[in-house]
Amino acid sequence: KTDLRLVTLSPHLAELVFAVGAGDMLVGVSEYTDYPPPAAELPIIGDALRVDQERLILLEPDLLLAWNSGNPRHVIDNLRALGFSVELIRTNSIDDLPAALRRIGELTGRAPQARQVAADFSAHLEVIAAEYAAAEPVRVFYQLDARPLYTINGDHFVSELIQVCGGTNIFSDLRGLAPSVSVEAVLERDPEVIMASSDAGLAAFNEWDRWKELAANRYGNRFYLPANEISRATPRLLVAAKKLCAFLDKGRKNRQESKNETD
Repeated sequence: KTDLRLVTLSPHLAELVFAVGAGDMLVGVSEYTDYPPPAAELPIIGDALRVDQERLILLEPDLLLAWNSGNPRHVIDNLRALGFSVELIRTNSIDDLPAALRRIGELTGRAPQARQVAADFSAHLEVIAAEYAAAEPVRVFYQLDARPLYTINGDHFVSELIQVCGGTNIFSDLRGLAPSVSVEAVLERDPEVIMASSDAGLAAFNEWDRWKELAANRYGNRFYLPANEISRATPRLLVAAKKLCAFLDKGRKNRQESKNETD
């Protein structure tokens, strides 16, 4: 069926629907959906945690696209119990993204375009990875939240982007996509670069000011990445990847300059 009435339960899923050329099938989206601009004009049916069932019923959707790791299981189960058809889309890792595009393409009758978009994304990422294959390693701490302190493990797509750019996520070995960590654990692993999403706020790194000997502080390596591009698993991750790589290049340069000054 190619005249589906679709509703997405996460902002990045709406973006993926538009990416495969099926934006005209969307009849409802979740809160904070703002890209591409036409998606922001659609009716909002709730957020990742809560769905307005009455509004959803009025939209008469044929299919709901849900985020495998972002929408709570009880929300999905409840929607299915009410008779809604729900497709879970997994977007934890970089490899999940092309697969998600292809699956949405199959569901919407846009398979050829979806395959092309997926292939283009993978090809562009391979070019970036090749460019930084020989880059000097640099230790990175990616801060999701400051209080409490949360980071990402090695399975998260942001960690994979750090690796693409020649960096090493200092907490890649932890369990869970977004584990909590202590200040002491960060200090012990001594990152040379600290990064966060720009929506973390300008005070996100203030906690680290007191630790003058932290490598990232000694080198002046604290960077903000563009929020939507780095936090949503969509083809715009390529924009985030280029920015991330540029910051790690700057981080390497700052590290070298700092070492030159102390020699």
